[in-house]
Amino acid sequence: MALGARVLKTGIAVTLSLYVALLLGSASPVIAAVAAIFAMQPSIYRSWRYFLDQLQTNVLGAALALAAGRFFSNEPLAIGIVCILVILICLQMKMEETIGITLVTVVAVMEASGQWDFALNRFLLSLVGIGAAFLVNIFFIPPKPKEQFVSQIHSVFQKMSLLLRTVISDEIKESVFREEKAALGGALKLLAGKYSLFEEEQKKLKRAKYSRSRHLVVYKQMLHTMEKGAEVLDVIDEHYFGAGRSPEADEMFDHHLERLIKYHEHVMLKFDDKLKPDSQEAENFEEENTRFMDWVVHRCSQGLEGSVRLSVVAAVMYDYGYQTGRLNRLVEQFKGGADLKDPLDFSLERLRRNFDRS
Repeated sequence: MALGARVLKTGIAVTLSLYVALLLGSASPVIAAVAAIFAMQPSIYRSWRYFLDQLQTNVLGAALALAAGRFFSNEPLAIGIVCILVILICLQMKMEETIGITLVTVVAVMEASGQWDFALNRFLLSLVGIGAAFLVNIFFIPPKPKEQFVSQIHSVFQKMSLLLRTVISDEIKESVFREEKAALGGALKLLAGKYSLFEEEQKKLKRAKYSRSRHLVVYKQMLHTMEKGAEVLDVIDEHYFGAGRSPEADEMFDHHLERLIKYHEHVMLKFDDKLKPDSQEAENFEEENTRFMDWVVHRCSQGLEGSVRLSVVAAVMYDYGYQTGRLNRLVEQFKGGADLKDPLDFSLERLRRNFDRS
């Protein structure tokens, strides 16, 4: 089991919060430790956002708990009612992630039965834990979602490459294929999460650079292309082996899958500056892709058995190749310093204008 940075930072934040609580003379430092555990976040932006949200909900929760404690003491029924009220308020404020620590603060403050000094001490302990986690996350091994995304996308590509190269040739064991395919799905979800963190930081933090926003365009297409490759595996698993196939069909599909993954690999190497600029791989692939689709259309026109299901597989393979070609054009524009003009879900020009105004 690997010791990740977040695990290590959580331990450091807990230790720091306990030491600070003891220095403040607290008899119950465990509240600070619990707050530190909840408050550790996967990115700097989320740490800052979480800190601000917790500050608001904790102040509100502590005020309600203090008022309720003065009138109802620390009756279990009163504590439960106040907790329900605080949860509803947090949901209304769209701060669901803050509910855990806020409830800890509410229970701790209501235990004081309306004693201002004791209740304030418990409230400050919660803030100590949140602040400790925030500072540790920023200054000790700060999260780097961009670097993590780049590192993970290569490993995910290797998993997908193995499966695509062996799925039709039937070289890989069925049990191994199922296991690796499930691992690929999990890795893609983690990769999408890393991209979301990187995108979130670039869009929300005011000091984001235009050059890094250009990376967003390429990385988003990299992720989308990976997802299309995984979709090819799903469609092959569902339709290809249930279709009536000839040895010629197996050879054509297997060969084209090899060309697809080789083209994708070529684009990834181009982004890493490991290829010569005058490579003709893209042009060669477009010609082969056209020949493959012409063969599929001809087979369908003859009404051969299994043609419909094979055409579904071919269509998804074509889309994968198209998205790889789109990625190739973006990489060429990126490396050449040109504006990335490929239409994407968000406008790079809009991002640039936002950065200029900030």
